[in-house]
Amino acid sequence: MSEMESAGGDREQKKELRKEHPSGWLHLTQHDAIPILVDALLDLPPGREFNKTELADHAGVTRQTVGNYTDLLLEVNLIEEVPGTTPQRYRVADSDVVRELFELNSALNSTTE
Repeated sequence: MSEMESAGGDREQKKELRKEHPSGWLHLTQHDAIPILVDALLDLPPGREFNKTELADHAGVTRQTVGNYTDLLLEVNLIEEVPGTTPQRYRVADSDVVRELFELNSALNSTTE
């Protein structure tokens, strides 16, 4: 086996290990629609409530797409349910994850200006 073939095999093994034991970042971003949904959440005013249809319209995706990822967004503390609402409403979570995400977004935005 050549060195090049060996290096390629090592890369694939490492990639598969990352997929089997993902970091929080990879767990979140492995889904195609998540970056669009997170970007839309970063654009909402603090405390703004929304339902799945409203978030879908704001993000430019289908309601089904939002529905597919609502549990993941809840799991990683990006959104939280607004208690006692029917149909269920959500808001950007008051969490360390959201605060850090806004800070990262701000830092990234300042490098592109």
